[in-house]
Amino acid sequence: MTLAFFNGEFLPIDSLVIPIDERGHQFGDGVYEVIKVYDGKPFLMREHLVRLENSAKAIRLEMPYTVEQLEELIGEGLTRADLRDAQVYVQITRGIAVRLHAFPDASPSISMTLRPAKSLSEETFNTGVKVTLLEDERWLNCYIKSLNLLANILAKQTASDRGCFEAVLVRDGYVTEGSSTNAYAVKDGVVYTHPANKRILHGITRAAVLQVAAEAGIEVREEAFTPEFLLSADEAFITSTTSEVLAITQVDDTVIGTGRPGPVVNQLHAKFRELIV
Repeated sequence: MTLAFFNGEFLPIDSLVIPIDERGHQFGDGVYEVIKVYDGKPFLMREHLVRLENSAKAIRLEMPYTVEQLEELIGEGLTRADLRDAQVYVQITRGIAVRLHAFPDASPSISMTLRPAKSLSEETFNTGVKVTLLEDERWLNCYIKSLNLLANILAKQTASDRGCFEAVLVRDGYVTEGSSTNAYAVKDGVVYTHPANKRILHGITRAAVLQVAAEAGIEVREEAFTPEFLLSADEAFITSTTSEVLAITQVDDTVIGTGRPGPVVNQLHAKFRELIV
């Protein structure tokens, strides 16, 4: 079953609970995380919740629960919902107050949803996906997992309009990341990805993939690369909580490599799947 949580109470997911003056609703004044659950086990939950805590700190938002308390809360929610394969969404905002731009004297709000997992088909992993290149129009602090996602949404919709799975974003002549993914190019067996600075979200799946790459002896260079480098790559891929490790086989009208997932992507995906078990 699906289940929701708001400010201390588990509720049916369609409950009407968000007041008009909730600052997440009014301003997008908050942060969030998405955690995937495989066979009852939240994957890399501690890492996700630490990033949530860091995002909150970056926008001067007080956490209403500790990381350990959130872990317990998510565990309780999964038990109540009786979900083995799930997607948990956690959102924290600056609370409920009359609409003024300055920080209010209010307690933070927390909401959570627990739903059956969204998973890509094995066919998608086996064939790879097409992406489109777009100008990165987001704000300058992309390392914060903020609720302000309008630019990401518009990029994702443009990708969909073009028959693409994802939009890969470009800022100042360099690829940053996808609208909801991290992006990589593979050349001569070496994996390239943008450095983990303010211009990208420091993906939890990204960190896991870099770890398995090191263990497999695959060289990774955290260097910004150009769209031209991506188009001439031997392989390319994206990563995220829901996409895991997913090959890019076409960028707009350019086929990448053989047009099929290559050996480096296949090896990284297999190694990543071993972490899940």
